[in-house]
Amino acid sequence: MASLNKITPFLWYAEKAEEAARFYVSLFPNSHIDSCSVMNADSPSGPAGSVEVVEFTIGGQPMTAMKAGPMDPFNHSISFVVGCEDQAEVDKYWDALGKDGVYEQCGWLRDKYGLCWQIVPKVLAEMMKDKDRARAGRVTQAMLKMKKLDIAGLNRAYDGN
Repeated sequence: MASLNKITPFLWYAEKAEEAARFYVSLFPNSHIDSCSVMNADSPSGPAGSVEVVEFTIGGQPMTAMKAGPMDPFNHSISFVVGCEDQAEVDKYWDALGKDGVYEQCGWLRDKYGLCWQIVPKVLAEMMKDKDRARAGRVTQAMLKMKKLDIAGLNRAYDGN
């Protein structure tokens, strides 16, 4: 078992935890599967052999996924934000993570495993923190009308065009 970080996200999947982890590590640099194991004892989550635990790293962040049957489905109260350098990176993660999932508003999507993601250009945070609140407001209004965030459209709103 890998050593525990101070805080490690732990994701409970009804099924396909290992498949989900392998999918995520295939998308992000500095990512890998650290270990996969099966609980060999009965647990509240299921009989021996039915609960799988996957330790993995995505983008340098250690994570754990567990396949332990339906309990609580993922929802919007927890999501992962992917900070993107440019539109090509926004497009890459939007397309890959959203495929066979659900595309939502404001850069949000739910992947095919039910996990929520926010695909966000890093420049958006800078625009929204602008001391000129009218500029920041225009960017916010533009973002609220978008599904996939479009940096050119956000820039136009920021510039007042």
